Amino acid sequence: MSKTMLALAAIAAGLTGTACAADVEAGRKIGDTQCAACHGKDGKSPIDPSYPKIAGQYPDYLAKALLDYQTGARKNPIMGGIAKPLSKKDMQDLAAYYASLPGPLTHRK
Repeated sequence: MSKTMLALAAIAAGLTGTACAADVEAGRKIGDTQCAACHGKDGKSPIDPSYPKIAGQYPDYLAKALLDYQTGARKNPIMGGIAKPLSKKDMQDLAAYYASLPGPLTHRK
């Protein structure tokens, strides 16, 4: 029984250890140098209307998109080049930062 409890505790510790807290300020710094030129400093003023507005998006969606660009699962030469050198922590930080910004969509009542 104690071996089972130890195994469960190790699994739980491993799961919580992989979900490290994202650093919004670190994400802002990366975003200011890597993302703002195309997506706008606010994340919702892209220089080209075909570029997505990323402010207010879900952080898991943004992190997955960056990972997909990095691995080539999503194809875009600009984003592939931007995402290639990013660590997983960088991606989490960027995702947290852009998710923290007010998005362009609102609910009208």
